[in-house]
Amino acid sequence: MSRTVHVDLDERSYEIRIGTGCEIASLREGAAGQRALIVSDAQVDAHYGARCEALLAGYGMKVRRAVVPAGEGTKDLKYVQELYERAVEAGLDRHATIVALGGGMVGDLAGFVAATYLRGVRFVQLPTTLLAMVDSSVGGKTGVNLKAGKNLVGAFYQPVEVVADLATLATLPDREYASGLAEVVKYGVIWDAALFRKLEEQVAGLTQRDLTVLEAIVARCCEIKAEVVAVDERDAGVRAILNFGHTLGHAVENVAHYDRWLHGEAVALGMVYAAELSRRETGFPDEDAKRLTRLLKDLGLPVHPGAGGFGGDWVALRAAMSTDKKSRQSVPRFVLAQKLGAVVFDHAVPEDVAAEAFGAVFG
Repeated sequence: MSRTVHVDLDERSYEIRIGTGCEIASLREGAAGQRALIVSDAQVDAHYGARCEALLAGYGMKVRRAVVPAGEGTKDLKYVQELYERAVEAGLDRHATIVALGGGMVGDLAGFVAATYLRGVRFVQLPTTLLAMVDSSVGGKTGVNLKAGKNLVGAFYQPVEVVADLATLATLPDREYASGLAEVVKYGVIWDAALFRKLEEQVAGLTQRDLTVLEAIVARCCEIKAEVVAVDERDAGVRAILNFGHTLGHAVENVAHYDRWLHGEAVALGMVYAAELSRRETGFPDEDAKRLTRLLKDLGLPVHPGAGGFGGDWVALRAAMSTDKKSRQSVPRFVLAQKLGAVVFDHAVPEDVAAEAFGAVFG
């Protein structure tokens, strides 16, 4: 049981393999004697680190593991420096491979290290969370956070392969799993109304982690992201649509110091807010906005900031949005929906409308 999605980027093209028990084709042949550093967090390493090391060793590679603390706080330059030192200790040269085994934080951190160590070494993504499988492992965005905001330091650096083993989702905590579903819903809003309807129809299969349902849904999300990235690899235009819900979402994470909300939870709140802005600014139908909120709730995601013990301070959130990467002269730019499956990007919203919309949905 497996599917393959091709990411077409000329000489940087690669495959995304989705299923259970997939081999790492890019390392299976011709890697004997080469060195690899597996980067994982403490939780994932306990489940899958030894197994991954044995797999690579079976390919004839000389393997070391580097384990960092779990949590968004680890996406920090402190741990970039630590991993550089581990790469030196492991004897990594320009023919070596850094393998990201874990969720979005691990992929972003390890990818940035791979992009910059020796000016770039080979990089493989082995995502173990739903969010990483459908979003962060695909497309080549890597980076770390600063105190001022999320992902403010980074590089575009494509992996040579992504292997999403759906079996790893069995050990994912319920909250982390639901967080990934937020990014799945996003794809339905920005690109594919039929996918959105399928999600509404398959809530039970999704919440129960049915592997047949997941394989098809994960593959479709990867297809969408691959199409967008192929058109705009370096985020100069249409790729911005992938940030639907993220402008407020990143601000929520920032204001809460990255320790109260998971990324997908914050994005869910951001999508509820973006839907209200869209209703006011781009004619997004009321019923579609209600469908979005209902689906997020059905999938176990928060639709009000009070759900996480954070009441939602508009002044603090608006200040945090000023440092968002898409902002211009401290004015945030939003991705807004016209209808399910169609959005516009780079939309500046009048300050009074932005504040009133926040009060309307979260007041």
